[in-house]
Amino acid sequence: MLHQLSWKVGGQQGEGIESTGEIFSMAMNRLGYFLYGYRHFSSRIKGGHTNNKITVRPTEVRAIADDLDILVAFDQETIDVNYKELTENGIILADAKFDPVKPEDSKAPLFVVPFTEIAAELGTSLMKNMVAIGATASLLNLEDAVFQNVVDDIFGKKGEEVVQKNMEAITRGRQIMNELLGDRVGAWEISPADGKRRMFMIGNDAVALGALAAGTRFMAAYPITPASEIMEYLIKKLPKFGGTVIQTEDEIAAATMAIGANFGGVRSFTASAGPGLSLMMEAIGLSGMTEQPLVVVDTQRGGPSTGLPTKQEQSDLMAMLYGTHGEIPKVVIAPSTMEEAFFDTIQAFNIAEELQLPVILMTDLQLSLGKQSVEPFDYSKIEIRRGKIVIDDLEEATDKAYFKRYEDTEDGVSPRVLPGTLHGIHHVTGVEHDETGKPSEATGNRQAQMDKRFRKLESLKFDNPVFVNAPHEEAEILLVGFNSTRGAIEEVQERLNAQGMKVNHAHIRLVHPFPSAEMAPLVAQAKKVIVVENNYTGQLANIMKMNIGGHDKIATITKYNGTPFLPGELENRVKELTR
Repeated sequence: MLHQLSWKVGGQQGEGIESTGEIFSMAMNRLGYFLYGYRHFSSRIKGGHTNNKITVRPTEVRAIADDLDILVAFDQETIDVNYKELTENGIILADAKFDPVKPEDSKAPLFVVPFTEIAAELGTSLMKNMVAIGATASLLNLEDAVFQNVVDDIFGKKGEEVVQKNMEAITRGRQIMNELLGDRVGAWEISPADGKRRMFMIGNDAVALGALAAGTRFMAAYPITPASEIMEYLIKKLPKFGGTVIQTEDEIAAATMAIGANFGGVRSFTASAGPGLSLMMEAIGLSGMTEQPLVVVDTQRGGPSTGLPTKQEQSDLMAMLYGTHGEIPKVVIAPSTMEEAFFDTIQAFNIAEELQLPVILMTDLQLSLGKQSVEPFDYSKIEIRRGKIVIDDLEEATDKAYFKRYEDTEDGVSPRVLPGTLHGIHHVTGVEHDETGKPSEATGNRQAQMDKRFRKLESLKFDNPVFVNAPHEEAEILLVGFNSTRGAIEEVQERLNAQGMKVNHAHIRLVHPFPSAEMAPLVAQAKKVIVVENNYTGQLANIMKMNIGGHDKIATITKYNGTPFLPGELENRVKELTR
């Protein structure tokens, strides 16, 4: 039996590749296996090669597998592009429709299966993916019943006949594969799982659910890959809680609408990717100057300009920290797991309202769209903190002056009134202003208001700004990353420690303000620090150098070709840097 199975299905975009992976994943997840899935797809709506690689094992997994056990191909390009990943015991299942050819240097057996032909016999060639699921079931020694409840959930609304036809397609696929395999049926069977039910979700779902749990009732957004699923999720869910989603004409409108809704007292946010973040910069500055809460989710992708809309990258980091003109306090958070994506979203809303400033929740494409098994969230941990909102009507000032909305307080956070509060009238403007909001260019006032705004960061409350796995007091290597690189780094750390090396790991979750107090000792205790990131210039490494030094020991491993790090690839590059 295998402890880990790596399965991939590929073909042309638009011919059901995603649904094939979804059905297989849902069934395995419901058996209690842990899964990690990553889709490679084109920026075109239809056409172009796409594949879905899914890692399955009875223990937790948060990284893409280095190799491949089973490749299901609906076209020749899938074989040509992916066959080199196959292990020595790997296998190729290819649709007979395209007359598949095995590359000369491939050692994996090629089984030609009439996926499309069988599906057409059953009524429609669209069911070829179900035939492929059945063929996979033969390899894994799974009964058809494993897929019954998944098929019921997906096709039940279309009627019992459709359900039965799809189940028949699975049966036919398994039967013909049994005949082709002979005594090798079940040769790729996986060690039993615990049978426990877990959630199966992408990072965008975790963020959207976190926003809902945080009390969000309004989202303004413009569709963009890889952020759109956040908006799509909340379009379905928010109305059930009295909220709404508005698709705006552009990202500028989305950010300013979110600011306006927050000004009115409604927890609101927006989500986008790099190009949209660029358009939001002036609005983010407006949030900082007017001290209105604003949460922005940035799902990083390949740039610049349109760049690589459907590929992995982590190159927006400097833009998030320093993109606005002028200087404002802001907070930038970088979750690295599904659970963190959920709870950090809630933290983002709390911080935005407590400190009355913009908070950027940073993810990347791999974290946003990678799908994985997740333990149920502990909702008892949720805490809603709204800061210094004045709920009751105010006493009229003796001098009848406007309310001091920007009062220079000890912690820098001023009382915040909502529109309509008696005697709470004040100015709100993007130009520099005095305590009542009236425009003021006086030098003393300017310095006092700047000091006040930045003093707020001293009150920042953030749980666990750095995830640390440091078993060694004096480490040979400290591996550092942020966002989705965590899974690959964790696997590499485990491998290298097993080989006798002393490797620690720090994953930065609060990027700004930088957690110097937590990171400086870890860097000091390591002989070499290797920062792993998906960009060209080593942005996180440079931020570390700016904040805690360590220039003499910090090195970088970067990758910027649009694909995530694989554990084996990262392991080899770490060893090259330490020879």
